[in-house]
Amino acid sequence: MFFILSKIFAFVLAPVHFFIFLAVIGATLLFTRWKTWGRALSALSAFALLLMAFGPLGGLLAGPLEARFPPSPHDMPTPDGIIVLGGTIDERLSVSRNRPALVDAAERLTAPIALKRKYPSARLIFTGGSAALQASPYSEADAVQRFWREIGLDQGDVLYERRSRNTYENAVFTRELLRPKPGARWLLVTSAIHMPRAVGVFRQAGFDVIAYPVDYRTSGDSRLEFPRFATKALGLVEFAAHEWAGLVAYRLTGKSDALFPAP
Repeated sequence: MFFILSKIFAFVLAPVHFFIFLAVIGATLLFTRWKTWGRALSALSAFALLLMAFGPLGGLLAGPLEARFPPSPHDMPTPDGIIVLGGTIDERLSVSRNRPALVDAAERLTAPIALKRKYPSARLIFTGGSAALQASPYSEADAVQRFWREIGLDQGDVLYERRSRNTYENAVFTRELLRPKPGARWLLVTSAIHMPRAVGVFRQAGFDVIAYPVDYRTSGDSRLEFPRFATKALGLVEFAAHEWAGLVAYRLTGKSDALFPAP
C-alpha cells in the first residue's frame, strides 16, 4: 500500500504537475462566477512555474541534500563490497527498444567501473526491480546486467537484487541477500541528492553503509545558481522536492532512522 500511495502522491503533488493542475483549475474558473479565484490561481501558478524554470529554486532545494554527505576520500581502505541503487534505467524504453536506456542518473552505473578496477576484490551488487505500478516481467536489474556485461564489468561475479521497487525495499532485500557481517565496509553508490534518504533507510534496516555520492546536479557553490535551460531546472526542482518529501514520509512511517540523516 505504501508503494502505491507514494506513486500516486508523487505524481499529483510533484511541483510542476501540481501547478499545472492548479493553472487548469484557475483557467476553468475564469468562465464561472468565481473569476476572482480563477485569476488568482492562474497568476499564482504562472509565477510558480516561472520561478521553478528560471529561478534558483532548484539549487536551493538540492544544495543541502547534495552537501549532506561529502565525497569519499581517494585513499579510503578497500571496501568489502559496493552496493549500487537503481533509478538509472527507463524501463519502458528499454523494453520497446530492446536495449538498456539510461536516464540522467547514469553515473550510478558508470562509477562502479572505476571502483571495481580500483578494488577488484570488492563484491558488487545492483539493487533494483521494477518501479512500475503494474507488474512487469522486466526489471531494472535485467537492463543493468546486460549493460555491465556488454562493457565487460560483469564477469559473472556481480549480484543482482530484482525484487525491490523503492529505496526501502532496496535496503531490506539487499540486507537479506548479503547478510553483512559486523564491521564490514560496504559502499553505497547513489545520486548525491538521494544519499541522505538512502543512508537513513539502510541504517534503519540494520545495514550500516559508507556513502559514495555520485551524479551531482549542483556546483556546490554558496552563490545562487540560475539555470540556463528551463527543462533542466524543472527536473532539478522535481527531483529535490521528491527527496525532501521522501525524507519526511520515510521518517513518519519509521523507514528511516532520522529526518535528515547525517554522516
